[in-house]
Amino acid sequence: MSVFASLLAGLVFGLGLIVSGMADPAKVLGFLDLGGAWDPSLAFVMAGAIAVGALAFAVARKRTVSFLGATMKLPTSRDIDGRLVIGSVVFGIGWGLAGFCPGPGLVALGMGEVKALVFVAAMLVGMGAFELIERRRRTASMQPA
Repeated sequence: MSVFASLLAGLVFGLGLIVSGMADPAKVLGFLDLGGAWDPSLAFVMAGAIAVGALAFAVARKRTVSFLGATMKLPTSRDIDGRLVIGSVVFGIGWGLAGFCPGPGLVALGMGEVKALVFVAAMLVGMGAFELIERRRRTASMQPA
């Protein structure tokens, strides 16, 4: 049941990205172009997503298990540190350069968008590099001084 629910959620999410235009890099770049031909339509998509997310988190905070019976694992940290800020800046730069973020990039790849192939490949390389750096950092912090 959990796998089916995950598949269904992913399909609804992907369809939402296609219908909203989030999988179209030209539309995303138009939204990010505040000084030019700004396209505000994605602001409404984001506002809707924030509203749905806020409602979902409000319901989730009151529960100990999900609707499918899994243990609730909500984030506990509210810290804004250097790593979060740097990650956000890198994300924003990548979004502005490519017009994709991870979800829409995968949807566009599934639609056969060649630019998405380059984006997803670069994203996977970046994720792999981050994982290697994190493993080395954890290993170094466990070594006696």
